[in-house]
Amino acid sequence: MLSFNLLQITATTAAAVTDTLNKSAVQTPALPASVIEPVKVEDSLSLFDLIVKGGYIMIPIGILLFIAIYVLIERVIALSKASRTDKNFMNTIKDFIVNGNMNAALTLCKGSTSPQAAVVGKGLSRIGKPVSEIKLAMEDAGRAELYKVEKNMIVLNIIGRIAPMFGFVGTIVGVVKIFYDISLAGGDIKIDTISAGLYEKMITSAGGLIVGIIAFASYHILNIVIEKIIHRMESSAAELLDILNEPSK
Repeated sequence: MLSFNLLQITATTAAAVTDTLNKSAVQTPALPASVIEPVKVEDSLSLFDLIVKGGYIMIPIGILLFIAIYVLIERVIALSKASRTDKNFMNTIKDFIVNGNMNAALTLCKGSTSPQAAVVGKGLSRIGKPVSEIKLAMEDAGRAELYKVEKNMIVLNIIGRIAPMFGFVGTIVGVVKIFYDISLAGGDIKIDTISAGLYEKMITSAGGLIVGIIAFASYHILNIVIEKIIHRMESSAAELLDILNEPSK
């Protein structure tokens, strides 16, 4: 009988303890995820930090970028002025010539900044001389104006070619740096060991290509504008010769 009572008390006590533990588990608030898991801190790199990681090769690449932008802006301004012309320019010149008002025609040419007006003005200044001499004078004026509109274009062409080469040099330097860092680390090679070389390799390659693309695209887009200016000069010179030959027909 005593043994039965002890077993009953023991069972009752165990049940009470289990019930208490279950209540404690229910009442205890769960810890937030920020306490259980460590807070992750994300590092970010600015554009300047990336350029610095590119190494010393980024200096000449940056200089080439500055020169390319400067030449691009200068050429855009110059070609914009050269492209400004009156659509009725040659019609007005023809009216002046037909009416014998040569001074007004020359004044109109001198007041314009377009290469077209410079070529026509040079031809008008030779009126009274043989047609071959007038044509030669306009050709000389056309070459002079062509030099003006094509000024500094070779710079963009050169930058478009050599900027990617500087990027390739940076790639080689970065690979050499990777192998050098690996040799210093011995058998303990981690991503940190080669990260500096990888940064230099990839950033210089991207920088050289970006500068090259800017210069290359600018060169060819501006050449399209120059071709239109040249075509306008040639057409105006030919039209002037036709106008001068009309009275003799």
